[in-house]
Amino acid sequence: MSAPTRAVPFYCPYCGEEDLRPAEQTEKVPHGAWYCADCLRTFTVKMIGIGVPEVTKR
Repeated sequence: MSAPTRAVPFYCPYCGEEDLRPAEQTEKVPHGAWYCADCLRTFTVKMIGIGVPEVTKR
């Protein structure tokens, strides 16, 4: 099974800027992380699923 492809964000979720670069994987930085050159944050994008979430009745 091949590794999933990297989700590509169009802007930083923290500052909204578009100067994003793939972050190098290290012990602390997971595969698929992105680095924002404007706010200096490193983050990941993770897809949870497609469709309407299941609703449980209480």
